[in-house]
Amino acid sequence: MYFLSGWPKRLRCPLETLEQPLHIQTDPKRVFFAVLAPSQLSIWYSRPSVLIVSYKELSKPASQFGPYKQAEWRPDSTMIAVSTANGYILFFDIPSSRDKYLYEPVYPKGSPHVKGTPRYKEEQCAPSLNLEMKKVLDLQASITSLQSMLEDLLVATADGLLHLIHWDGMTNGRKAINLSTVPFSVDLQSSRVGSFLGFEDVHIKDMEYCATLDGFAAVFNDGRVGFITPISSRFTAEQLRGVWAQDVFDGTCVAVNNKYRLMAFGCANGSVQVYTIDNSTGAMQLSHKLELTPKQYPDIWNKTGPVKLMRWSPDNCVVMVTWECGGLSLWSVFGAQLICTLGGDFAYRSDGTKKDPLKISSMSWGSEGYHLWLIDGNCSLNAGCDIDTKNEAHQLGILQFQFIKSALTANTCMSNQEQVLLQGEDRLYLNCGDATQAQNPRSALSHSDQKPIRERGPFLEGSLDSQGLSTLLGHRHWHVVQIHSTYLESNWPIRFSAIDKLGQNVAVAGKFGFAHYSLLTKKWKLFGNITQEQNMIVTGGIAWWNDFIVLACYNLSDRQEELRIYLRTSNLDNAFAHVTKVQAETLLLSVFRDIVILFRADCSICLYSIERQPDGSNPTASIQVLQEVSMSRYIPHPFLVVSVTLTSVRTETGISLKMPQQACEAESIMLNLAGQLIMVQRDRSGPQIREKDSSPNQRKLLPFCAPVVLAQSVENVWTTCRANKQKRHLLEALWLSCGGSGMKVWLPLFPRDHRKPHSFLSRRIMLPFHINIYPLAVLFEDALVLGAVNDTVLYDCLYSHSSARQHLEVLFPFCIVERTSQIYLHHILRQLLVRNLGEQALLLAHSCATLPYFPHVLELMLHEVLEEEATSREPIPDPLLPTVAKFITEFPLFLQTVVHCARKTEYALWNYLFAAVGNPKDLFEECLMAQDLDTAASYLIILQNMEVPAVSRQHATLLFNTALEQGKWDLCRHMIRFLKAIGSGESETPPPTPTTQEPSSTGGFEFFRHRSISLSQSAENPPANKFNLQKTLSMPSGPSGKRWSKDSDCAENMYIDMMLWRHARRLLEEIRLKDLGCFAAQLGFELIGWLCKERARAARVEDFVIALKRLHKDFLWPFPVIPACSVNSPFKNGKYKTAVGEQLLKSQSADSFLNVEMDTGVSSAPRSHSWLSTINSSQREMDTVSSHGPHMQDAFLSPLFNKGDECSIGSATDLTETSSIVDGDWTMVDENISTLSLTQSELEHISLELASKGPHKSQVQLRYLLHIFMEAGCLDWCIIIGLILRESSIINQVFIIMQSSDADGEIWQNIKSGLHAVDRWASTDCPGYKPFLNIIKPQLQKLSEISEEQVQPEAFQPVNPCKVTEQASPRAEESRSLTCHSTSPQSDSGSSSVSRHEDNMSGAEEEDPLQEGSYECTVS
Repeated sequence: MYFLSGWPKRLRCPLETLEQPLHIQTDPKRVFFAVLAPSQLSIWYSRPSVLIVSYKELSKPASQFGPYKQAEWRPDSTMIAVSTANGYILFFDIPSSRDKYLYEPVYPKGSPHVKGTPRYKEEQCAPSLNLEMKKVLDLQASITSLQSMLEDLLVATADGLLHLIHWDGMTNGRKAINLSTVPFSVDLQSSRVGSFLGFEDVHIKDMEYCATLDGFAAVFNDGRVGFITPISSRFTAEQLRGVWAQDVFDGTCVAVNNKYRLMAFGCANGSVQVYTIDNSTGAMQLSHKLELTPKQYPDIWNKTGPVKLMRWSPDNCVVMVTWECGGLSLWSVFGAQLICTLGGDFAYRSDGTKKDPLKISSMSWGSEGYHLWLIDGNCSLNAGCDIDTKNEAHQLGILQFQFIKSALTANTCMSNQEQVLLQGEDRLYLNCGDATQAQNPRSALSHSDQKPIRERGPFLEGSLDSQGLSTLLGHRHWHVVQIHSTYLESNWPIRFSAIDKLGQNVAVAGKFGFAHYSLLTKKWKLFGNITQEQNMIVTGGIAWWNDFIVLACYNLSDRQEELRIYLRTSNLDNAFAHVTKVQAETLLLSVFRDIVILFRADCSICLYSIERQPDGSNPTASIQVLQEVSMSRYIPHPFLVVSVTLTSVRTETGISLKMPQQACEAESIMLNLAGQLIMVQRDRSGPQIREKDSSPNQRKLLPFCAPVVLAQSVENVWTTCRANKQKRHLLEALWLSCGGSGMKVWLPLFPRDHRKPHSFLSRRIMLPFHINIYPLAVLFEDALVLGAVNDTVLYDCLYSHSSARQHLEVLFPFCIVERTSQIYLHHILRQLLVRNLGEQALLLAHSCATLPYFPHVLELMLHEVLEEEATSREPIPDPLLPTVAKFITEFPLFLQTVVHCARKTEYALWNYLFAAVGNPKDLFEECLMAQDLDTAASYLIILQNMEVPAVSRQHATLLFNTALEQGKWDLCRHMIRFLKAIGSGESETPPPTPTTQEPSSTGGFEFFRHRSISLSQSAENPPANKFNLQKTLSMPSGPSGKRWSKDSDCAENMYIDMMLWRHARRLLEEIRLKDLGCFAAQLGFELIGWLCKERARAARVEDFVIALKRLHKDFLWPFPVIPACSVNSPFKNGKYKTAVGEQLLKSQSADSFLNVEMDTGVSSAPRSHSWLSTINSSQREMDTVSSHGPHMQDAFLSPLFNKGDECSIGSATDLTETSSIVDGDWTMVDENISTLSLTQSELEHISLELASKGPHKSQVQLRYLLHIFMEAGCLDWCIIIGLILRESSIINQVFIIMQSSDADGEIWQNIKSGLHAVDRWASTDCPGYKPFLNIIKPQLQKLSEISEEQVQPEAFQPVNPCKVTEQASPRAEESRSLTCHSTSPQSDSGSSSVSRHEDNMSGAEEEDPLQEGSYECTVS
């Protein structure tokens, strides 16, 4: 509501003779303030804060009168009464010197400021005033209190008398009233008239007059408090009656709130008791208390000392309280604490030492509550805090605190908006985002078209709704709009501000006229004619209706109250305004749909319909009176009405699910009468007018019923005129802010499924709930409350030297206001469940289930109920937790909600929680059945704490196997660590809950990252995951090969290894090679060693045809096709074959990997689906090749004249996209074929060849697996991969290995029978394989002859013998790989470790199915 801003300021005084002040009092109009010192009275101008006149008492009368004590202004600001210590009252006259001004603003030449504007001098210049002592009155007793009361001055003295003195210093013959003769009782009913005070020495210590209660609140010197009121108009002892507050015996001071009819009594124990008068009996009723809680202020809450001073703000919305021991606290009218300087940065320095709290001897609010003037008690006591230098002016102990306040304080019609609008004295703070971006997303994007996608904001697209949730919540910063200085100069202070529904336009009204601002154009519109601006005073507020500004004002020249409507888009001029005359002064204004509602000073409510009139370029709006309702019977004083709102809320039976459209009509008036919310509803009991018979204007003329009180202690009301069938509960509810007691919602209850409502079920229910922020706006559909909160920043470290101790920047922190928001849905659901309205709670929850924070809502509700009930000291007769648990099971998020709640709750409460929600073992199994493994992992941690290790190991094994099956590698790694921890007794520190699976940072075969397989890498593509790779290498949590060597004899490791082996065996038996590759890469599984062991068992191919088909499917590899026509060309008959690849193949091992060029970013589109994209050459590589001389050129393309050979361009083991014979330097090709020209049909043939290859990534993965199987000696798998890639070189290599070593005859037989089976299958089902099978037939026959000659087959030996066991360390692995690989000249262009392979393998695994599907589409 009110928020501190910046640092306080300290006033400087030009006079060195000025004494230190002790009392400050602003005048009724808050233009001047009087400052009292012991023998000096000075008058200051408030803006700018300058001294106008000072009166110094001579020494002789000063000793007679005694020091000055208190001052009181006459209501018309023409006199001041000052009380002195010796019982004198001095009356000062303040005559103003006409047309004499002390200060005038000076403008530079050529500036647009015109001095000829009406009332220019009065508004912008500090006037010259005089102080003349008119009269001295001796009351012969010490004066305790001085109070202006209408035309009289009420003075209380220490001898127990009350004096009523006229302002000219005369008593007019009236006798002083002796308090002991005034009868006091508990209430004002005549039968209970009580006794008199009964003590001789009782007198009033402090008092304040309340105009709306017609009496004054008083604090007596014995600590009792009461309220004294005249029964009739005459103010005499016989006519006065007093009422006691029965529970207060330690009162110290009093402050009265006229608008809410509240009396705040400060007490000696540091609390403030706020009382109101009961309308029926006249008794004093306790409304609420303002007191610090030990929870918020544990070290100071009971050490504040007595309350010293209280001051209500000018708009009566907040009260400032200070104590004897110092400190300030600000409270809303019904007790919500907004600011307190006894804690946080106000009370402690940045080094943690405690500051002395600010002691205040007097304070007074400035105009509109933007400033609070206060006198620093420390300065008054010791004048030593002055910094007196000859050059500097005298520094006073007067501080000025600056405030920002909510627009709701003055302009209550803002309550149907979803924006937060704060107004400072010269600026506005809005919570809506940048309107230009919200309005036109395309223009915002057009400037960033040149940027790469990743540089743009991640939330730029899709979230540019004109006023969406993200805009209103957004970041913590405000959109600050500076009010136009020209308007501010002559119209300060700003009284009203309003923002339109879309949050794109704001309007402000100051002393005269108004101005408006567009956030889109960033421009202000002011009146062109300044006379028109200065001729109107906005009285009842300002509101937006579509593109129009609606305001109630007083026309000074015509002396007429008016209702005006201005169009935003036209010039600001009365010529474009629609003006309607109003009978009485308008106090409040509000707009609902197309109806304007006015509350006037004669206590009547008037409804107008507003209609847009399209009139050429400048449309106007017309207004018609609809209805007038007199409320004078119910409203004692028009000033008491805080807000008036038209709503669609109704209580009667007419509201049903059959007629939801009626819920949008203007059904009732909500009136906040001094904190009492009164509902005046349309009377539908009489004869209804049928809609078709009546004109639209007549239909709304239904009379209103008698008012009903809905709630007490209401500060603000929010309602909306929008309708949404899905969220009727939230949109048809009424939201109330009730100060210290939190919020209330008046929620509609709907029968479910169109059933007839129960007769005993109310139509609506009022539910209270507490929130931690002060609410300023309600987002109805989003179930959020928006607010603001004061935050502080310390800068005391900037001033280290001791002389700066008195700097305000050191004494006080810098105050800023931050946006904040809070969810309230869980409070409402809980309140409904408490009241056994579970069905309504379900309806409401299901309507909000799509909200992004709905899971958090359920979690909050469960957590709060659990904390309250499980920590309660007394047994709870009817616990709510089982009901909440049952409620949460209705939602699919039940399992996550429970486990998240448990993880955030201390272990001691788990038993209570799981007694209500179910056994964690059952919940774990439910997670497994629902395939929600991450949640199951969280339950595992709970089981580990609640069950014996055997149980948690059993469940962990279940989860580990499931995670392996689903390929959740992050989870698998966590499970391996978890199982080890259980085995080694480290279970005291449970592993963290695995988060949702993220793409691995290296994304590949991590175990082999140290192997020396170097992949050539093009210069244009720097590795994108270079940084990620380094990060992964240094992460201790990542899997590493050390796992296999360390603790290898440990039973736990053996147990884990057995599970991993079993999984690998299953994958191989089910021919899931792709999964096997990812499994080995992600978990660091030693695949080669394991395959060596399993060569004759699991790693043996049983059925070649099935294996071949499965690999085609897994790697999205197309089956080969035979071209429709044969083309007679060298490519068909001559059969050129790339020979670079052939040379490479002659190396012993999988040298194929030396020249693989990898794509740095994992691509989802196949690389080889178009001829041109595949044969794109890198000039740099060509240069490398050509530099090796003619030998290299000859070897580049050599003709092979074997008729059965099949052409394979750019194939064999050369994976580089860039090495090709087309788009490069043709001169390097052999002269014999340099004259070759390609015809259309030959190009078609070549593209057909390329289209029959699978995605680039699959190719890389297959070659990698080929490399693994070669090393492990699983030759049958090598044959199958060779068949898929259709490269005879691979088959030849296998045959060479079999010849050169004494191969296992069984393996050989298996390969032979397998190839025959493939041949048979190709003949019938896949003729595309036949040409390739024909190529390898001769080698097959040749090999079979050799194998038959062999007498004794020996066990298979790898090419380069090297021991391979399960426990081989990565270093051994690395050294072995170094021995069996040679380096190729082409890898000079840059190499990286095999993690680039890993990138592709795991990248393929982690892409979603949709992306994998895209391979097939492109290939086909």
